[in-house]
Order: sequence, then C-alpha cells, then structure tokens
Amino acid sequence: MGKRQQQESREKPARRHPRGRRFVDYPRRGRRGLRRWLPSWRLLLGTVVLGVGALVGLFAWAYTSVDIPDENAVAVQEANTYYWADGTQMVSLGKVNRNIVHLSDVPESVQNAVIAAENESFYSDPGVSLQGILRAAASTVEGQETQGGSTITQQYVKNTYLSQEQTLTRKAKEFIISLKLDRTKSKQDILQGYLNTSWFGRGAYGIEAAAHAYYGIPARQLDPGRGAALAALLKGAELYDPATSRANHERAEDRWKWILDREVEAGLMSQQERDKHRTFPEPDKQSMATNLAGQTGYLVDVANKYIKAHSMITDQDLAHGGYRIYTTFDKKQVERLTASVESVLAKNIDPKNREADRNIQVGAASVRHSDGAVLALYGGPDATKQFTNNADTLGVPVGSAFKPFVLAAALQYGTERRDGDRTSVHSGDFYGNAGKLQSPSATAAPDSSHPSLRQALATGGNATYVRLGKEVGLEEVKDTAIRSGLLENSMAPLEDTFSVGTSTPSAIRMAGAYGTFANHGLQNDPYSVTKLVKDDESVGGFESRTKARRALPREVADEVGDVLREAGSKMFAGDTACAVGAPVAAGRTGDQDRLKSAWFVGWAKNTSTAVTMFRMQPMDGKLLPMSEVGGDTGQRGNAFPAKIWSDYMDANPRGCTPAKAG
Repeated sequence: MGKRQQQESREKPARRHPRGRRFVDYPRRGRRGLRRWLPSWRLLLGTVVLGVGALVGLFAWAYTSVDIPDENAVAVQEANTYYWADGTQMVSLGKVNRNIVHLSDVPESVQNAVIAAENESFYSDPGVSLQGILRAAASTVEGQETQGGSTITQQYVKNTYLSQEQTLTRKAKEFIISLKLDRTKSKQDILQGYLNTSWFGRGAYGIEAAAHAYYGIPARQLDPGRGAALAALLKGAELYDPATSRANHERAEDRWKWILDREVEAGLMSQQERDKHRTFPEPDKQSMATNLAGQTGYLVDVANKYIKAHSMITDQDLAHGGYRIYTTFDKKQVERLTASVESVLAKNIDPKNREADRNIQVGAASVRHSDGAVLALYGGPDATKQFTNNADTLGVPVGSAFKPFVLAAALQYGTERRDGDRTSVHSGDFYGNAGKLQSPSATAAPDSSHPSLRQALATGGNATYVRLGKEVGLEEVKDTAIRSGLLENSMAPLEDTFSVGTSTPSAIRMAGAYGTFANHGLQNDPYSVTKLVKDDESVGGFESRTKARRALPREVADEVGDVLREAGSKMFAGDTACAVGAPVAAGRTGDQDRLKSAWFVGWAKNTSTAVTMFRMQPMDGKLLPMSEVGGDTGQRGNAFPAKIWSDYMDANPRGCTPAKAG
C-alpha cells in the first residue's frame, strides 16, 4: 500500500465518527501535545476584536452616562470653628482664602512655569494624557523630578467638580469629564480655573492668595523666579514650603531649578531669561490672619497638629473648612498664664536699655496630669507677629530639669556593677571619697562636699548626675524619659552630658512628663482636642486621647515626687506646698560653655506647668547666652521662669495650697 493510501486509511476512522462543530475550537481538535493548547490566529484575532469592541462599548456607555456636574457643587467651602473647653467659641476661621483672578492678571511666565511643572502638553492634549501617566510612573521609579501624571484639565476637574478621594470610580469620572470639558471650554478658561482652585499651602487656594501668602504681593507682580517657586508647591505644599524645614527647603529649591530648566527645554523660556534666575527666591515667613492674634494662633496651631497626628485629616482638608473643633484649652487659665509672663517680663526685662535683655523668648504650657489635657499655653507675644510656637518647639536644651528622669532611672534600675549585676539606689545615697555611690550611715554621713542625689537635684550637682547617668546607663535614662512622656525625636545624642539636659523637649511635653511623677507613675500623652465634628457628625477615625499607661513603678514616681517637693519647699521658703522642678537650665558641656536657656517645671494639685526662657537670634534661630539677663549676673536668667510659674500658680485657683504655719 502506497503512502497516499496509508494516509487515507488513517483518516477514514475520523470521517466515520464525525463530531459537531464547536463555536470556539479550543482546545484545538485534531492536534496533539503543545499544539492542542496553542490558539489559532483566527481565535487570537477574534479575541482581540471582541475585547476592543467591549472596551469601546464600555467607554461609549460611560461617556454618554457621565455628565459634567455644576461647578463647585461638591467643593463648598466653610469656616473652621474652634471652641474652648467650656464649649464657648474661641475663634472662627473664615472661608477658604481665595481671590479669583483672570488669566490676564497672571504673568505669562507664571503660566508657563505651571505648565512646565504639571502638563507640558496642556495646549495640545485632549484633556487627558496616557503618556503623561506612564512618564510620571517611570520617573517616580527612577527617583527623578516629574510632571504630574494627571493633566491640568484632570486636576481642575478634581478640584472643581469631584471629591479628593482616590477611588477607581472617581478616577474614571475624572477621565470622562476631562475629555468633555476639553471640548466645551477653552484652554485659557481651564488654565484660569486651575490656577484659581489649586492648593498652595499656608491656607491659600489659588495663585492670587498664594502670591500674598508667600511673597506679600498680588499675582500680577510675580516674576519668573517666584512663579516657578509657587509652581513647585503644586506637587505637595506640605513637602515643598521652604520655610517649614530644611528638608522642605532642599526639595523646593531642587524642584524650582528643575521647573526653570524644563521651561527652557519646552521652549517656554529663553536660556538668557533662565540665566537671570540663579538664586532661589526665599518666601516670607509664614504669617497668620489677625483673628489669630495673641495666643489664639498658637492654640489653633497645637490643635491642628493634634488633629493631623491622630486622624487621616491633612492641612488641605482643614483648609477646605467645615470642621467644629472642641479643644481642652481653658480660657481663664490661658489668660492667667499670659498675664503672668507679661507681668514678670515687664518688671524685670528692659530691652531698650540692656543688650542682654534683647531677643528674649518665653514658652510655657499647663497640662492636667490626670488625663493629659493641655489646659493653657504661652507660645510667644503674638501669633500674628511671631509664628514660631515657643510652647511646642523642639530647639531649647532642657538642662537640669531633665535630672528627675535620671533619678527615676537610677531608682528603678540601680547602677551597673562590673560583674553585670546591679546595685539598688536610693535618693539619699551619695558619692563618697572612694568615688562610689553609698548609703548614708552613722559612720559615713554625707557632708557639704558630698551632696546626696536628693540634694544634688535641687542645688545643681551636674557632676553627680553625669556620673549617675553613666552608671545607670544612658539608654536606660533615655528610655525612662521617653516612657515618662518625652518624644524620642527630642532626645540628644547619648554623650556624657546627656544626663544634665542636652535634649530639647517642648514645654508641653515637659509639663506632661512631670505629670507622670505627680500621677504616681501613670503616663498620659498630652492632648488638645476632645471632639472633631463635620456635617453634624463626629469625624470617623479621630482619636481624642490615648489611655494612661504605667510608665514608672509607683514607688519610683512617688520618691522622685518627694524629692521635687523638698526642692520646691526650699526654693519657695515654705510659702507654698507644691512639687516643683529644678529652675536651672541647659547643662554645661565645658567650663567655657555659657548658659543658653532657663527652665522651671513643677506641678500643683492636678496641674503640671513648664516654663522656659531663652534668647534667640532672629535671623538664624541661634541661641544666645542668658548671662546678665535682667541685669543680674548671679542668677544668669534662671530666676525668671520660676517667677512666672509662681505668679501663675498664685493666680490660679488650681494652684499651690498655702503651707500652714508652725
């Protein structure tokens, strides 16, 4: 039988048993092995055609079903209202800081900077750009500066017609509306709308408000350099405001340079013009509205920080408005604290006639240690003139006010011996002639040259506490301070002088941490907002306060508290029965080092208060010596925080209880 006959013979059984035709021949019939599972070109082509058709149909359905909403139908702006602890209104911050301007009032150089930064193809694209999304993604992976993934039209749609939520539904609507808007509005109208609705930080919506907020001028006076600096903020004002931190400044300046170079590459600026802008245009320091004068601006600042730290709410959300914010601030106590600061400064500080009395700064805070509520603070003379909040700054060394944490660590952990074991410590122990810590006894009582740990805390004794900290272990000391309520980012390097206060906690945190001693070792994080309401409903996810936690053994906290009471009774000569902290300031790192700050921290009844005084050079924030402040070279400025504290407590119904005579 020939080959052809053999082939026909093999095919006959298949013809004798025919099967019905399948609509989709997959897996492929009559094929064996891998070929059975490889789709035919007809199947591939059909699948692609069906897929494309389905996508086109879905897009056509979406395009016809999604309409352009009314402008600002969603983005209705309201004021934020802040309330005192008693429920009365503290301040209502007005509607969104925005001034609508025509595109003709915005210099072309500013328009070009925004286009170069956000959407180079703005005038030629159909309102959306898949290429832009891919380019932004690639640049992000490579860690390079980028244009936004969304076009200017898409961002305008998000700002004006939709919410800020990041969902697939919202993004799909944004895409469709952007295509339709590009067909119904001119590019000039879209750009004008975008410039008037964009968030620039500092409470400013729109280019006009931003020009005033950062440079104190209207938008029409912006030059190309300043315009590029404002365009950099569109990438994220919280990360690119150069006045808020060194890292932000570096980011802002890098992006500013990139935007100007990008304008040259895109033909939006000549190289000759680019060469005129080589120095970054520093913006004004952040200022606040006049309805935030006095302490109000500092109170709002602390409340806003707390909200952002304990919820998903951002600066931009707060700027949209509509929140009712109920705080812990006691109006009468804020007024008393302010009056005490101003009274002591007026009586003792004379900047007109004494050089040493110039550039004096005071910060103070009162915390209810039973739960951590911030009752009062003094952030500076006026929040509209000095925005830096001295009650919440992390730049002033705390000095000997840090020693109670060293003592607490020693009482809890003991000192480490060479064999690795630890020796228990008591506040009455002292360093004898042998240089070892020992307990007082009938044969070895401390003399004036060997103060006990208790005495050294009140009278200075830096050398004693430097040694004690090393023997206890600086890690243990640091851990004790953090558990008591200080923040880790305020801790100084663990060097020999760590134990005498090189760390820089805020007055709020110091008041709260001393409250841990008063609260028998239970620590409460300071909090300033009790309730956050929007649209008559509590904001979900907001945590008003955390539960108290055991930071120190009760016996340790109580012994430190007893030592502080003894120090306070000596300082105030028995006039008050208060527990107080040491009044001296930053621990000296060498004989030539000069005092740079003064602190006084203490509590009475249920209120713990911290007061700090320092001198700061206005231009660069450098701390200046406190020597001769107030004209008293002996006190070196130490006495004034204690005077403020005492005056405040005397005027405070929750303050010190007069000690009984006899």
